Amino acid sequence: MIKNFVGFLLRNVPRTYLQLISKHLFKLISIFYQGNNVNCPICESNFSKFFPYGRKTRENALCTKCLSLERHRLVFLFLKIKSGIFSKKINLLHIAPEHCLIDTLKKSKNILYTSIDLESPLADIKMDIHKIEFSDETYDFVICNHVLEHVNNDLMVLKEIFRVLKKGGKGIIQVPFFLPIPEKTFEDKNITSKKEREKHFGQSDHVRKYGKDFKNRIESVGFGVSIVKPRDFILDSDIKLYGITDTEEIYFISKS
Repeated sequence: MIKNFVGFLLRNVPRTYLQLISKHLFKLISIFYQGNNVNCPICESNFSKFFPYGRKTRENALCTKCLSLERHRLVFLFLKIKSGIFSKKINLLHIAPEHCLIDTLKKSKNILYTSIDLESPLADIKMDIHKIEFSDETYDFVICNHVLEHVNNDLMVLKEIFRVLKKGGKGIIQVPFFLPIPEKTFEDKNITSKKEREKHFGQSDHVRKYGKDFKNRIESVGFGVSIVKPRDFILDSDIKLYGITDTEEIYFISKS
């Protein structure tokens, strides 16, 4: 019953409202998930299992305390283990900030943190990321997680990210992939209804379905891109412990 209710909310309630009510809702639900079988590395909480989540329900997905999903926990572990951002002073830009990552990044004394989004109530600054209102080469690191599938022109956004990133700067850019993954990214501006967008793009608020050319699209604006798999830096036992999907990959960008 709870699964069906959450699925209904995801399909019918605007994301901006969900971001405001979710934390309180899942704080109550967490009472039923007490245990020590899984661990969220972001909020360091233990549970019997993670909450099932998604328009098409995924088991063992959501941390009911900090609201992290599989991809957030993977990104956080990469940031902690591989990126080096917590060990030196950096200027970090977080695009469309996820609730679960905000506190950890803001509390880090060495990180000068800024978040932007056009609609999210969680963002520090309301801004259209097609035209980022910051000077060239402002940031050392950028996080842009599951954003590009929503924007009108993803290549324009990528160019803006490239522009505001310093030389030598790095970042993470993630998008969802839906099976079967096409060879080339598919988009059609004539597809506007929620039903048709879900059919063609995987979700009603998406405007494209990314293909195997995603790395090439990022590289086309000047970035270097490394694809990092979970098992490149996480043990199999920890993949299970942290509830991470081992098929998701990190797209680690750099500006030469």
